Amino acid sequence: MDSERLAVTSTYLEHLTAHDLALLCPDELASVGVAGTRARLGADPGWLERVLGADALFEAVFAEPDRATPLLGASPFLVFAVCVQRAVIELGTATYVAEWLGPGRRAPVFDVDQLREFLAPGRRRLFLTELLASYTHVRSGSVVQFTGRGLRRQRFSELDPARLASLLDVVAEAERPGVLRRLGDLALFLTGVFPDAIARRGFGPVEESRLRRAGRVPGAGGATAGSASPLGAVDLLGRLGPRWYRAAHDLVPRPVPADVLVLGELAQRFSQARRVLSFITERFLFPHRETWFGPAGG
Repeated sequence: MDSERLAVTSTYLEHLTAHDLALLCPDELASVGVAGTRARLGADPGWLERVLGADALFEAVFAEPDRATPLLGASPFLVFAVCVQRAVIELGTATYVAEWLGPGRRAPVFDVDQLREFLAPGRRRLFLTELLASYTHVRSGSVVQFTGRGLRRQRFSELDPARLASLLDVVAEAERPGVLRRLGDLALFLTGVFPDAIARRGFGPVEESRLRRAGRVPGAGGATAGSASPLGAVDLLGRLGPRWYRAAHDLVPRPVPADVLVLGELAQRFSQARRVLSFITERFLFPHRETWFGPAGG
């Protein structure tokens, strides 16, 4: 059996709670308990994929009439795993998807095959699921930097690209891959889930300069706040995201762990990943975005 599929399934199971397992496999859970259910699912990756895509699970997670949000009935990881697997099913028969052109503007694009290809490996589906789940509990805070004028406190937020990029100036060399990876994640998340908000907000000149420096992108034009071009901020993050993923991948000591290999793929397939997230957002996440992830547009 494919060792990668087994490893991916094992990671899924590490995230799933006992309550999640009760939704996934109620009969199995009653028969062999939590440990037995995990063992049986772990031995059969195809079984987990089937139950994640089952209509009954989708209804249980999303269609409870008295539930204000699916996150009250399942863990964030399971909710997003269901969304990603449902996207695989729906894209299997879709003839086109809506492409973001600007705030409130979409147009049909017919190259759905690229999105099907992107979602085919389980490691990429797992990556998108973990990415979405990670933004339901974002971190913010500050780090202390020693400067010629004494101590300076540098604030950061995982939902603020410019402030997150500023950490590259103060963290130790060993921490740079983690910051770069999270910058890539944020670029993908904002352009895929909140493109209208980030386009309307834009970036001020200082923010844009900091982001370009962090991604080593020359030039000063583009995404300023109030810019006449609504594509500025989204376009800039769309170019920086692949660079950050590539830099994070290249800085990880060799041999690269299996769960880091996907970062190298994202450097080449960032646009496909963004379009998949956009599809998932339009189909499943839109009514709950602000509640689950907060006001990402600032």
